[in-house]
Amino acid sequence: MSNDIDKTGFGITEYHNTQEIYRELKNLITTPARGLKPAELKSYLTNYFESKCKKSKAEFEKASKIIPGGVQHNQAFSYPFPLTITKAKGAHLVDIDGNEYIDFLAGGGTTLLGSSPDIVNEKAKEVIDNCGPCTCLHHEYETLLAQFIVDKFPGIDKVRLLGSGTEAGMGAIRLARVHTKKKNIIKLGAGFHGWSDQVSYAQRIAGIGGLECHGIPRAVYKHTQEVYPNDVKAMERMLKRNRYRGGTAAVIIEPMGPESGTRPLDYDYPAKVRALCDKYGALLIFDEVVTGFRIAMGGAQEYFGVTPDITTLGKVIAGGYPAAGALGGKKEVMESLAGGIGGKKGKKAHVGGTLAANPLSSMAGYVTLKEIERTNACEVAGKLGDRLTKGLKQLIQKYNLPFVAYNQASMVHLETVGTVLFDINLFKFWELPGKIKEIHKRKDIMTHMGAAYMAEGLVTVGGSRMFTTAAMNNEIIDDALTRFERVFMKVEGV
Repeated sequence: MSNDIDKTGFGITEYHNTQEIYRELKNLITTPARGLKPAELKSYLTNYFESKCKKSKAEFEKASKIIPGGVQHNQAFSYPFPLTITKAKGAHLVDIDGNEYIDFLAGGGTTLLGSSPDIVNEKAKEVIDNCGPCTCLHHEYETLLAQFIVDKFPGIDKVRLLGSGTEAGMGAIRLARVHTKKKNIIKLGAGFHGWSDQVSYAQRIAGIGGLECHGIPRAVYKHTQEVYPNDVKAMERMLKRNRYRGGTAAVIIEPMGPESGTRPLDYDYPAKVRALCDKYGALLIFDEVVTGFRIAMGGAQEYFGVTPDITTLGKVIAGGYPAAGALGGKKEVMESLAGGIGGKKGKKAHVGGTLAANPLSSMAGYVTLKEIERTNACEVAGKLGDRLTKGLKQLIQKYNLPFVAYNQASMVHLETVGTVLFDINLFKFWELPGKIKEIHKRKDIMTHMGAAYMAEGLVTVGGSRMFTTAAMNNEIIDDALTRFERVFMKVEGV
């Protein structure tokens, strides 16, 4: 079946009804959590993981002796133990035991074209043969990739390639403070902008502040604040207050909503934040690490028609290769970065990294982005996200489940317990123990659902999110829905 679609320039066919999603999510978290029936979970553990994943289990046991937690990446862990993948091609993964999976993890969102595209692999061999993966000197692919990004993103006049989305977020905050000579950073509660100290505040759970950010001194958060998503009045109150507390250097948001859209934003919210930043003299940072080249070739900023001052990128821009990060922005802002010749005199923001902009990753990014544009991959993957979401909604209705499914282009959300949808109010300290206990209980149930998906041949992002890719087609999506149905049939109360 063909993936041919009418070109619109965007991966989103129709913007979701945000308020309806929140009504459904509120119902989900006020309803007792429903997970797998105990006997069905036991059956998956025994008949699949213990019987068919023996080599993965042995590999995990070996790794656990020398690697904290047994994995090097948090997305690699899954219940009851992580699988060891030996092959990734197109829309599928194969583990060390020979089991095949439909890949909705997509390298954590990096592989919009699917895993290991031939066109990138062929160029990679050429770069390795000619100069190796890293020289720490300039290569022509740096310029080609940078020019492509500048040409596509409305808010980027200049761009500096970095090693990761986390580094891009760190650099964006430092750059905003140097450029504005102000101190405070406002973020949305539950937003994820990498794992650096300052933005780990209020991470994944709104209102929680630094409560679960262990190992980070409280003083680090002195100039970091959060406001709840979609609350425009709260944003303005914080901006007003900060005028007497060192000013606001920047507001940083994920334009589709915190935690890759897990808390979706109203369609007009980014534009309202833009207006407030202009009113109070703050820079606007769009974290497009996930949305860049996935919502549109020019990111969510092209889709919304809202131009930020600074943009952070990652994931897709290195085509699945390491060193996937970039910091871009308006010319007058980017001139406050240190490095090279020219730019403003005076204080500069230092960023860098040995492997940043290495020839191999720059090539992979450039070739991948050109191929995404040529094949209309944003829209192809977005349409497949629509099809997966529609099918999940039909299954939820069929089995009368409280689950919630929605998508933002190729980012598909399937909330079965709503772990990150709880709001925390630190002033109501007497509520904290009960809420934290409920959150952790629901997280366990979610990991069990993720294990069931895995046993049915579906690799997801933590059991609650999926990325569709242009390597998929309608048949693969329909096959996946059949597998999801087998799991839903085993949920308590069905």
